[in-house]
Order: sequence, then structure tokens, then C-alpha cells
Amino acid sequence: MQDASKFGIYLNAGETKVVRINSPYWIPEEPEWAFLTPEVNATLVQIRELAKEKGLATDASAITWGIIPLRD
Repeated sequence: MQDASKFGIYLNAGETKVVRINSPYWIPEEPEWAFLTPEVNATLVQIRELAKEKGLATDASAITWGIIPLRD
């Protein structure tokens, strides 16, 4: 069963990486990952602005796309 309410963009502020989650394959967990927006098609510019607005990044321009970890 899919929990679409967890789909969206997540930020790992420590690594300044974001990931797009649109399947239940892997759901990032707090506190390492912060949910930014349910908009899975948000652009990196929009994502950086959201991170800045929410105070989640000291240098939002450093945020880049990350990769979803492989499962064992």
C-alpha cells in the first residue's frame, strides 16, 4: 500500500542534498531528512527558496540533488 502523503521533496541539511520521493521504495526519516514540499515536480530553484524560507539551510545555493540509497 502506498502512502502518498509522504511523497515529495526531502532535504538532508547536513549534506545539502535533496531527494524526490514519489514511490514507497524508500521514505526518508527525521531528523536527518526534513520534508520540504509535497510538490514532487518542484524545481531546484523553488526547493532552495523553500529551504531558505524554512530556515533549513545556511547557504541554500549549495543544495543539490542527491540519490536514493539502494536497499540491501
